[in-house]
Amino acid sequence: MLSMTLYKRELKGSFKILIIFAAVITMYVSIIISMYDPEMMATLDSFYEVMPTLMASVGMSAGATSLICFMISYLYGFILLIFPMVFCILRGNGLIAKYVDKGSMVTLLAAPVKRRTVAATQMSVLISGILLLIIYATGLEVAIAEINFPGELVISELLKLNVSLLCLHLFIGSICFIASCIFSETKYSIAFGAGIPALMYILQMLANTGEKAKVIKYFTFFTLFDANGIIANENSAIIGTLALLICAIIFYSIGITVFCNKDLHI
Repeated sequence: MLSMTLYKRELKGSFKILIIFAAVITMYVSIIISMYDPEMMATLDSFYEVMPTLMASVGMSAGATSLICFMISYLYGFILLIFPMVFCILRGNGLIAKYVDKGSMVTLLAAPVKRRTVAATQMSVLISGILLLIIYATGLEVAIAEINFPGELVISELLKLNVSLLCLHLFIGSICFIASCIFSETKYSIAFGAGIPALMYILQMLANTGEKAKVIKYFTFFTLFDANGIIANENSAIIGTLALLICAIIFYSIGITVFCNKDLHI
């Protein structure tokens, strides 16, 4: 059960952050998709030849043969990973740990509402924010692609890709949420909620740099998001997406249970 009053209030509090991230994503998506033409692709490929390690570390590669492959190379290795991840970190901490740290959790629990309801409502606010951001990014990608290159984008492939991206960010959100539920001080909540995803992304960057570092991919959950594998309908990529979703459900459930049983000193 959810507290709709709390849900509406907290979702309203997410709008300012959502608008900021939506604006940033709009800028990058618009610029990068518009670069999909022989001249610009040749320029980008030349950058890759000059700085192969740097470009590879953020998931960029040369020689894209279709619009969706071009988007995967230049959007799904950094832009659409980092910005939604930062949103998860900011909102994940602000929904539970921030209230406890400031001592204002007593206000939320003063009403005849169970702890589980409060925690489930705050979790729903975070999930709703992630969902809105990914839906917006998807609609924007389709619109920009159709305006600039009508018929070039296979929308069914984009939808599959962004469902997988959604599962990744739901999992990242679950890490931030469980950290917020476990720790009563924001400094620890942020340290773990932001530190773990950031460390995992750094490991992914290292894994992308070459054959010698490929073993590192087994130590980061970002490996489970295989964009190229998703559009190719590879079983391993689908299993990776399902693993992210299942782990997200488990982590959100653990977070709620921890919050319900912890001593809040209020």
